[in-house]
Amino acid sequence: MRSLLIGSIVFLLSGCLSIPYNIAPVDGFELNKYLGKWYEIARLDHSFEHGLENVTAEYFLRNDGGVKVINKGFSVVENKWKEVAGKAYFIRGQQEGYLKVSFFGPFYGAYIVFELDRENYQYAFVTSYDKSYLWLLARTPAVSDALVDQFMQRAAELGFATDKLIFPRQDE
Repeated sequence: MRSLLIGSIVFLLSGCLSIPYNIAPVDGFELNKYLGKWYEIARLDHSFEHGLENVTAEYFLRNDGGVKVINKGFSVVENKWKEVAGKAYFIRGQQEGYLKVSFFGPFYGAYIVFELDRENYQYAFVTSYDKSYLWLLARTPAVSDALVDQFMQRAAELGFATDKLIFPRQDE
């Protein structure tokens, strides 16, 4: 828990709300469809998630119009679950997949949904303020090879380091 929390703090202290070059947040975003549980299928690893398997993110509507965020993962090395809670708010309006997220006080980092299954909200490609952050999230713990290929191709086209992607185990 401590390393997850410290990593989140470092991310947010060093982060900002900018959008990386050639990345565009999705428009027509529907928060109510996005709420709920997502499984992490792939990521560029960072200290706040290093060594975690069975990683999930859950999103809930807050009373103030924001989003409650619960990130959870299992540390194989420590043989225990780690969880961190945060909050997110839209930056330019609820119709755009561009939010600011905080896991510590007033410090926020960008949360940018740049590709999304717009019909059923079954997958999302997410980044942050720079291209060292990348996630493939899905509603199910496993996805098709075709979706992974689509993610890899799109990420490579946009300049992400796809050779450094990891695919955490999902046991559910």
